Formats: sequence, structure tokens, C-alpha cells
Amino acid sequence: MRNRFDEQLTHLNNELITMGALCEEAISSSVKYLIDKDCVMRDNAIEADRQIDRKERDIEQLCMKLLIQQQPVATDLRVISSALKMISDMERIGDQASDIAEIVKHIKKNGLESETHISDMARATIKMVTDSVESFVKKDISLAGAVIRNDDEVDALFDKVKNELIYAVQRSEDNAETYIDLLMIAKYFERIGDHAENIAEWVIYSITGRHANFS
Repeated sequence: MRNRFDEQLTHLNNELITMGALCEEAISSSVKYLIDKDCVMRDNAIEADRQIDRKERDIEQLCMKLLIQQQPVATDLRVISSALKMISDMERIGDQASDIAEIVKHIKKNGLESETHISDMARATIKMVTDSVESFVKKDISLAGAVIRNDDEVDALFDKVKNELIYAVQRSEDNAETYIDLLMIAKYFERIGDHAENIAEWVIYSITGRHANFS
């Protein structure tokens, strides 16, 4: 009985890893679309979001099956309940990456994003998502803690981008609409960072049974 349960937990882990990889793909594609205006990257981001939605449903069903059929206790129950929380954050990451791609579609190819630190913010956010998933795979509390602390860096970059865009609008009102779109994109990156932080916190909880306090 326990061997079967362990096999199902391994399957759950693998599904979460796959969903995390899809999140990374969705964000990376939306960033490449922002920088290069390659429509293939826009389609990749949107398709990755669709796959993330399907994966969320699959994992939910698997978790429900484990809860009902296996009646897990203690550590196993924490892992399953944390997985349900994590996939909710991953689903939102997919949505926000797709939203970024939709906004970029309306931005003319003018390179205005190069005037801000938005690319730095994108890279920092992708790293948070990648590391949060890796912390789950490796059961690495230290890495999860680093993800939580790195959210401060993303927040600081958002403030910097916001100030840069305010100054840019004052300097060139002709491009005001594009600058507002870029501010929305930066806000989505900031939210993705928050979701990555949540994932890291649930990783720590699944291992220790305690909620993280790295602030």
C-alpha cells in the first residue's frame, strides 16, 4: 500500500516539475516577444498558458485522489496540501505571462523598453520562478529562502522602472501610451515575483511544517 502511495507522490512531484517548466517557458517567451517582437514567441507564451491550465486540472485531480483514496497523514498531507497551493500560484504565473504577451502585441517596435530596467526586472523574475521550482525539486530550504528574499530585488526594480517611465512620459508625451503599456508589463512581472515567493513559502512549509519568515 505504501509503495503505491510513494509512486503516486513521485508522479505528483513530476507533474509539478512539468508545470513549473511550463511557467518558465511562458515567461521566457513573453520576454523574448517584448524584446524581439517575434510573433512565434507570443504564440509560445499563450500556448504554454493553455498547457499550464490543463496541468493545473490534472494535478488537482491527482491530489484529490491521493486525499480520498490514501488518507495521508502528517508530512504526506503537507506535501499534497502545499501542491494544491503551489499550482494555484503557477496558474496565475501562466496567466500573467500570457497577459504580458497580449500587451506587447499592441506596442510598436520602437525599442522604448531599452530606456528602462524592465529587462533586468524580467530576468530577476524568471530567476525567482526557476529557483522556486528547483527548491521544490531538490527540497532545498536554503534556495527557497533566497527566492523569498529576492522578491525585495524585484520590488525595488519595479519602483525603478516606474520612476523611469514617469520621467519618460514627462519628457516625451508622444509615446505616453507605450510607456503606460510598459508600466503594466512591469506590474505583471512584479506580481509573478510575488507568486514565486508564495511557491517558495509553500515549499518550506511542505518540508518543515512551518510557514516561512524570511522578512
